[in-house]
Amino acid sequence: MTTKPKAKKFRIRRSTSLASEAVRRTSGDAAGTARIDDQPFAPGANDDGFGNTPYPGAAAETLSDPDDVASENAIAEIRKEGLTGRQLRMARRVAQKNGLAPTSDFDAVRLLRKQGIDPFKRSNMLQLVVPDAEGKGDAAQSVPRTVPKPQLPSTEVLAEDHRAREIIRMQRDIVRRRRRKLIQLFSRLAFFVLLPTFLTGYYYFAIATPMYATKSEFVIQQAQPSMGGAGSGLASMFSGTSIATSQDSITVQGYLGSLEAMLRLEEDLGFVSHFSQPEIDPLQRLDPDASKEKAYKVFKKNVKISYDPTEGVIKMEVVAADPEVSRQFSERLIHYAEEQVDNLTQRLRADQMQGALESFDLAEAKMLAAQQRVLELQERVGVLDPVSESQALMTQVANFETQLAEKRLTLQQLLDNQRPNRARVDGTQGDIRRLESLIAQLRSQLTVSGSNTSSLARVSGELRLAETDLQTRQLLMTQALQQVETARIEANRQTRYLETGVNPIAPDTAAYPRAFENTILAFLIFGGIYLMISLTASILREQVSA
Repeated sequence: MTTKPKAKKFRIRRSTSLASEAVRRTSGDAAGTARIDDQPFAPGANDDGFGNTPYPGAAAETLSDPDDVASENAIAEIRKEGLTGRQLRMARRVAQKNGLAPTSDFDAVRLLRKQGIDPFKRSNMLQLVVPDAEGKGDAAQSVPRTVPKPQLPSTEVLAEDHRAREIIRMQRDIVRRRRRKLIQLFSRLAFFVLLPTFLTGYYYFAIATPMYATKSEFVIQQAQPSMGGAGSGLASMFSGTSIATSQDSITVQGYLGSLEAMLRLEEDLGFVSHFSQPEIDPLQRLDPDASKEKAYKVFKKNVKISYDPTEGVIKMEVVAADPEVSRQFSERLIHYAEEQVDNLTQRLRADQMQGALESFDLAEAKMLAAQQRVLELQERVGVLDPVSESQALMTQVANFETQLAEKRLTLQQLLDNQRPNRARVDGTQGDIRRLESLIAQLRSQLTVSGSNTSSLARVSGELRLAETDLQTRQLLMTQALQQVETARIEANRQTRYLETGVNPIAPDTAAYPRAFENTILAFLIFGGIYLMISLTASILREQVSA
């Protein structure tokens, strides 16, 4: 709603007396300040500068003094020179500088010329500016200024019809400016937002080549160890879960999205040649002579691989211009993933088995060497068991010593007779000598070593050491055999295999481009860019104008 403006009425009374007007004109430097700077003063021949208003006091007295008449004539001549207001003010200031008391600006010019001073000489003008202690001009000598004419309110009163016309004119002007701003706004929106959105939608709906997407899902599994396996603790707790194979899944995901996978796909199925077909639109088409980096960009755009760490599932989507080709690409990438999974733990399993087998072979070789040493000792002394042999010899020595003791007792009995039987005594003594010789021989076999043969005690010690070494080597070989079995179980547990959850199937409808969604997205993007630019421009405009 527009409110009608209210104008106040002002009335000016024009009742100034001629006497007061004459006094105002003759006071101070009114003759100089009433004129505009640098405008020539050109009165008439008999004009005194006050128009038709009589000079104050003219009715009271007349000019009878010759000096006054001469001064008036001189002032009249000066007025005819057409001096400007600025020159007259400068003359008054020069007169005041020289101690004169002029009654008007023209009188100041007269008095200065009478003193022989040119009021308009440049040197005299420069002397008016006397610097103070700070280098500034004299503040007491202020230059007279022209008093501007006050802007009084208008006395014109608007009529009702005229006020209504003005209000209608202002409303139309506001409507016109709003309409112009709206037109400019819609023009900018049409050029910066609607036109790019229309071109984007036209491309997606009419030009873009339909693309077919084949989706597949697979998971990497770990072989479950047996109940008697070596896995225990945290390893057995997380075995068979997605945590145990998360690193392998991430590695396979990175491999399928790598340049190596793209090169293998190009060698096997011709990835670059498929996307270089002329049927594909120019924006999605790949040059036949494109570099590996450009082909790899197209590969990353059309092969999308994601990994879900909570479930351990790898999801893959392969996009191609033909549904059958898309399915072939997907199957071949899954085959590459299987090979990569097999190669992940092959080195680990091989290293584990190789170390265990080498330890077992070394233990077995040392056990055989110890057994061969025992056999050589047995063959050298000609005994199977030195312990048994020594025990047998000791038993014989003990028997012969018992017989020797009996023979000695018998000989002592014979010798106790006064006339012993010589034959029996000699026979008993012969038996004693033979038993002592046999016992000495048997003892020599146990302790004394000859040049070619060793003593039974030495051979027995060597055999005991060899048998102890043999037992140790047999124990080590048993432990190495257990390590081999443990390594085999661990290698089987480290085995990874790829299990396909969703097999790739050739689609029958195109999944890309998503024309409507992409068009709306383009509209939002262009609108956001325009909004940010317009806000930035308005803020900068406000900052500049502030």
